[in-house]
Amino acid sequence: MPALVLLGAQWGDEGKGKATDLLGGSVDYVVRYQGGNNAGHTVVVGDQKYALHLLPSGILSPGCTPVIGNGVVVDPAVLLSELSGLNERGVDTSKLLVSGNAHLITPYNITVDKVTERFLGKRKIGTTGRGIGPTYADKINRTGIRVQDLFDESILLQKVEAALDFKNQVLAKLYNHRAVVAEQVVEEMLGYADQIKGYVADTTLILNDAIDEGKVVLFEGGQGTLLDVDHGTYPFVTSSNPTAGGACTGAGVGPTKINRVIGILKAYTTRVGAGPFPTELFDKDGEALRTIGGERGVTTGRDRRCGWFDAVIARYATRVNGLTDFFLTKLDVLTGWEQIPVCVAYEVDGKRVEELPHNQSDFHHAKPVYEMLPGWSEDITKAKTFAELPKNAQAYVKALEDMSGAPISAIGVGPGRDETIQINSFLD
Repeated sequence: MPALVLLGAQWGDEGKGKATDLLGGSVDYVVRYQGGNNAGHTVVVGDQKYALHLLPSGILSPGCTPVIGNGVVVDPAVLLSELSGLNERGVDTSKLLVSGNAHLITPYNITVDKVTERFLGKRKIGTTGRGIGPTYADKINRTGIRVQDLFDESILLQKVEAALDFKNQVLAKLYNHRAVVAEQVVEEMLGYADQIKGYVADTTLILNDAIDEGKVVLFEGGQGTLLDVDHGTYPFVTSSNPTAGGACTGAGVGPTKINRVIGILKAYTTRVGAGPFPTELFDKDGEALRTIGGERGVTTGRDRRCGWFDAVIARYATRVNGLTDFFLTKLDVLTGWEQIPVCVAYEVDGKRVEELPHNQSDFHHAKPVYEMLPGWSEDITKAKTFAELPKNAQAYVKALEDMSGAPISAIGVGPGRDETIQINSFLD
């Protein structure tokens, strides 16, 4: 049985939650391997809508074990709040596993994130202000606090004091912010220990054993390929690796154990936060995509920037992730346009380029080269097979598949769990 990576092939918000949920009934484990509560998934089950920020989408599937891997940064208050909210709605959360090696977002990480972003002014990155970046920075600087540290008060105090020795100097002298008291931080963090302890496990061992036993393990990335700290539109990126390679380091499994890599593509393109976006629309079409598509961030609450489909980005995602399949989402949003532009290449300094420019400045100044495809007006939300789609919708999907470099194996034709056309199985 396969181990699969499922990730965003654009700038995030592509509908990964729907894709994960679609597979949930056939999957034994769903693993978040990076990011924190700066990512969000919306999953619709029947007439119920669930907004998940930190928890893996598989938590909504009975029989599936959701896992927060070592590569995730965990805000304990957010984790417990999400668990409580799901429990109140009758969702069983008892199977959740959390890696003891995952790093914790502390109150001072959130403080540093917010004051730094304010200080940058016009040069701000557009972070969510939830402490994600500073927590990853602490991890790399080896001053981070891990989940397992909650269960040893003396070690926790030593680590917090060590982290604050430098941070308090920066907060006070650079940002004119009052110092953070280590003992107060430790008291707050220890308050989460008993509530979290029952979920903590050696997730790396459990996941490797599961794969060896032939169970289906799905690794779920947050954000998207173009927000990867190494392969995204740096510096307007997240602080971790949502790309496929991040699944190995963020969950502790070797690359030889991954069978399929599924990229989630929206039928158009959106982005939250600052940074270059070649196909962004500032007209009535952009507003229509935003309104019809309900393009508002699950976690941030910010309106998403909207634009036409970008095949250059899709090809890049195929390359850096080794994608074997695409899941195309929100095709229904495009219903009603007579013609639909698709970006097939860029113009950079008067030259046509068909691959993502390696140089940051070139990408920032890239102008989209569009090809017009015929649209459709028929309602597609009830389509159950590819053949039931209007001919022009079929042609649109086929064109995107040819341009993107990997087969489209599923199509989302509406927000509901059952509003999906499955063309090829992800589990073969």
